[in-house]
Amino acid sequence: MSSLKKLSEKIVNSRYLSRWMVLGIDSVISMMATLIVYLTLGFFIRSSAPISTYGYTALVSLLTSIGVFLLFGTHRGIMRHTTMYEVLRIFIALIAKVSVIYLVFLVFKTSLGITLNPVKLAIAQVLDLIVSLFALVTLRVFLIYVYNMFMLSTNRVTKRVLIYGDDTKSLSVATYLSRSMHAEYRIIGFMMVDRKIRKLKLSGLPVYTIDSYAYFKKVITKKGVNTIIFPDQKLALEEKDRIINYCIKEHIKVMLLPQLSEVSGSRGITAQIRDIRIEDLLGRDEITVNMEEITSFLNDKVVLVTGAAGSIGSELCRLISTFNIKKLLLLDNAETPLHNIQLELVDKERNRGILSDDDRIYSKYKFILADVRNRVRINSIFDEYKPQIIFHAAAYKHVPMMEANPSESINVNVIGTKVVADAAVRIGVEKMIMVSTDKAVNPTNVMGASKRIAEIYVQSLSKAIMAGEVEGKTKFITTRFGNVLGSNGSVIPRFREQIMAGGPVTVTHKDIIRYFMTIPEACRLVLEAATMGEGYEIFVFDMGDPVKISDLAKNMIALAGFEPDVDIKVEYTGLRPGEKLFEELLNGEEHTISTEHKKISIAKVRGCTYSDVEKQILLLKDYAKNSNYYETVRMMKEIVPEFKSQNSIYTKLDNK
Repeated sequence: MSSLKKLSEKIVNSRYLSRWMVLGIDSVISMMATLIVYLTLGFFIRSSAPISTYGYTALVSLLTSIGVFLLFGTHRGIMRHTTMYEVLRIFIALIAKVSVIYLVFLVFKTSLGITLNPVKLAIAQVLDLIVSLFALVTLRVFLIYVYNMFMLSTNRVTKRVLIYGDDTKSLSVATYLSRSMHAEYRIIGFMMVDRKIRKLKLSGLPVYTIDSYAYFKKVITKKGVNTIIFPDQKLALEEKDRIINYCIKEHIKVMLLPQLSEVSGSRGITAQIRDIRIEDLLGRDEITVNMEEITSFLNDKVVLVTGAAGSIGSELCRLISTFNIKKLLLLDNAETPLHNIQLELVDKERNRGILSDDDRIYSKYKFILADVRNRVRINSIFDEYKPQIIFHAAAYKHVPMMEANPSESINVNVIGTKVVADAAVRIGVEKMIMVSTDKAVNPTNVMGASKRIAEIYVQSLSKAIMAGEVEGKTKFITTRFGNVLGSNGSVIPRFREQIMAGGPVTVTHKDIIRYFMTIPEACRLVLEAATMGEGYEIFVFDMGDPVKISDLAKNMIALAGFEPDVDIKVEYTGLRPGEKLFEELLNGEEHTISTEHKKISIAKVRGCTYSDVEKQILLLKDYAKNSNYYETVRMMKEIVPEFKSQNSIYTKLDNK
């Protein structure tokens, strides 16, 4: 038994046997099978054939085995991870082997000293096929048995797992994990919910039909289950209020096999499986967009993205780069983030093999370090590259920071937008799509008000162009949505850092709620709205149901394996300057009209005269330039009458 354990340790601790060793072992076993068949059947001329006859037989079988195994690549698989596909490949290789031997023995039977008719020779080859296949498969089964026996006898198994689902994907996850090189997983079985037809076994493992929390608790207690794995995000989302809730109550780890787009470059399922994140449970039905219209819209165009290194801007660039564009201009004033997106896109093109050299890559992309506030620099860029489509995502967005620095909020969010919009009109850009925020609706802070003023400017400019008051052809479209999951500085990464540090997790107010959307779905909707817009519209995205931030924090703590307010405290710190309890997507005086896309509506807002708005913004610019904070904010409230400060030093301006 000790020798078997030593062998199993060697099998486990070795990453894998050399492919040439596998080829040699398989070839020798195949040769021995041939000899055994011929010796057993006594098909040679005499009952005791000369040594040379056995030698010729062995040599032919060995050389043939080596040749067919090389041809079909049976030596490339890891023996202890053998699947039915590998067994099929071995079977086909052995058919080729016995066919070659049959022909060789038939043609050279006299020189080899063999006296047998073709029928008997064919019988011998069929038996050779059976014995060889049995021997090779038995070897692999033995290695799998030894490997699994050793793994179960050690303390490497740390996760006793139930796989959710009973389809092919669930089965493939279970099969792979049960034979994983670092097998901390032990697959206990599968689980389903409310199935009328109950499957007793799947691939030899039990299938548990969970119909209640009590039965779930009974199964995991009896079987010692500490981990549930979902084969995809959609299933996890469907079960967030049932199975995942059960797991949270029982402190069961929940893991997920994410989408391929998230794990590009990962090797193997174990490299991809990760702990489920709160973002996975905040998703909604998949966003569908009209790819034909977007493709036509962007085809052979020069596209500029401002704020290209930010959360939204960078994802827009990733999406746009997949279309047949003429050139993508990535503009940002943050050097390191712009450098990072440059490396990412360049590597992506090289890996695709479409653009194999730097000259061709940089003919498609231009990475521009520039500030949208610099009118001279922006004009020179527009004159040089002549963008046809602009996605304006450059903005300051952190509410407390902008509340403390209102002049910078105006300089970037308002003046920066005006500089880009004016340059677009001057050179005849087809469309400019501005990325706005739900904080622009009934703003309670400087940041939201600055974005609303930017909206007002591009809307009034677009209407002035359509009315012939301003010469130009550019159409201006605004897209408005709430918080995006995983964006720079968003609440979820902050909570995750606090949990990893052992807490406390800080929430500003126990009743605060927010709307959330993932970055990819927000960007897909931005592209869709860009194709739909005819000018001056504000497109509002369906953000789904609002999320209570305190519940979000507690769920993140629970998913991390801790008990909220016991293992990790949730502390309420009070609303920050300018922060409000809930965001709105529409002004109370606004209303929306539906579009052909069920998740996009058009907000109808009060109109403003372009000449009046421009004068107000130029005056606002002067106040901001002189860092006159109170006059800056007062002017903002004049432009946006619904701007009422909350929890801010500027609330006294509302009483005047």
